[in-house]
Amino acid sequence: NRDFKNNSSDDQSYREEWAHGLWADYASGYTQGTVGFGVDAHAALGLKLDSGDGTNGTGLLPIGEDGTADDEYSYAGGAVKARISNTELKYGDLIPTAPVFATGTARLFPGSATGFQVLSSEIENLSIDAGHFTAIRDGSFSTNSDGEVTLAYGGAIDASSTDYLGGTYAFSDNFSATAFGAKLQDVWNQYYGNLNYNIPLADDQALTFDFNIYDTSDEGDALAGEIDNTTWSLAAAYTLGAHKFTLAHQEVDGDVPMDYISMDGGNAGDSIWLNNSVQYSDFNAPNEKSWQARYDIDMTTYDVPGLSFMVRYITGDDIDGTNADINGAYTYFGDGGEEWERNIEAKYVVQEGAAKDLSVRVRHSTWRANTAGNDALGSDLDEIRIITEYPLDIL
Repeated sequence: NRDFKNNSSDDQSYREEWAHGLWADYASGYTQGTVGFGVDAHAALGLKLDSGDGTNGTGLLPIGEDGTADDEYSYAGGAVKARISNTELKYGDLIPTAPVFATGTARLFPGSATGFQVLSSEIENLSIDAGHFTAIRDGSFSTNSDGEVTLAYGGAIDASSTDYLGGTYAFSDNFSATAFGAKLQDVWNQYYGNLNYNIPLADDQALTFDFNIYDTSDEGDALAGEIDNTTWSLAAAYTLGAHKFTLAHQEVDGDVPMDYISMDGGNAGDSIWLNNSVQYSDFNAPNEKSWQARYDIDMTTYDVPGLSFMVRYITGDDIDGTNADINGAYTYFGDGGEEWERNIEAKYVVQEGAAKDLSVRVRHSTWRANTAGNDALGSDLDEIRIITEYPLDIL
């Protein structure tokens, strides 16, 4: 449910859709021998529960040729896989989760991508992930498995292929480092780094630091124009029993936004691992600086296991995209833009009985911006998302 508070950059003032999804996922074991073989498969069925002609477009349901949301849709996908020792090679319809190439999970079904993936844990404490993908599917907005890898902020620019390589090394139970590199053919080279350090202070106290950085530059034919962007975020979280307090800062150094993939011109992917990328905004506009304050509470300590709450506030300013490449994809940012967002979330997971593991999550977001000269920021809005999930292990 998305209520636009002004209509300066959107033809609709209100969007609301409700859908029910059934997702089946199967992962086989491996045959015996030096090289083991197996298969993975998934299938999805989406059903429209509510979507009016004037309220669709949330990205939750595919839109038919008549401009209305489809009553139902379905698709299936699969992959073959082989394993040698602790290394797996997969080919087919996969769901990559790398910080430089990850399909989206914010709607009814996760997106998927067609290609190869290698996952390896041969070296103790080191996990490696590499991939080569040539097509993508937005699992909620389209059933097309041959979709284009497009850009979340740069629009429908088709990257014919994507390659990435990276991994995570755990120096200890409390300290890990992650590094990835990716090439989006004729669009960009993108590098990512992360350091995560947890400092136990007492049995019920801990201090955690999380640092993320992306460096992106144009590549090949530079279909999105000139790109030279470095974006980083740092979060510090203090846990005290059931309570967790977090402060985060994020900065964008570049005249274009810190961009990432979208799926065939539809929903955005998940490959933006920055602390201030939240429910609605990514706070990733050109030269933007943003701060976040967040509070979480786990009600298990108060004899209500499964219930948790979160509230956070993020504010960003100094947005200036006036020096972007005039022939590129990011010419729509002005100077002097500011924005803020407030998120409130409640979640409950059933702990026992027939409905065990059933979860209900309610998210409310309020977003406001100074849009003068910054049409890219869009309309002020209030948004509510209600997400229910019921996992069933049937084999």
